[in-house]
Amino acid sequence: MAVKIRLQRFGGKKHPIYRVVAADSHYPRDGRYLEIIGQYDPNQKPALINVDEAKALKWLDQGAQPTDTVKNILSKQGIIAKFKDPKRK
Repeated sequence: MAVKIRLQRFGGKKHPIYRVVAADSHYPRDGRYLEIIGQYDPNQKPALINVDEAKALKWLDQGAQPTDTVKNILSKQGIIAKFKDPKRK
């Protein structure tokens, strides 16, 4: 099972709100997921980003691949830097 960390779209027309989820790559974008990791709201200024660092690191350690957008979000939160830090393990 190939796990991806990706965005799941919610919200109304022209006002998206996204959940950051860990999901099997074969599941549809807005379909099943394994775990909710956080939330991303690009409509607010500045954009609202809530990501559970422990859950994100757990999935990254297990080999989950983040999409490009999620990788940027995790980088802004400093989670990718912590994941790559050799002293953490």
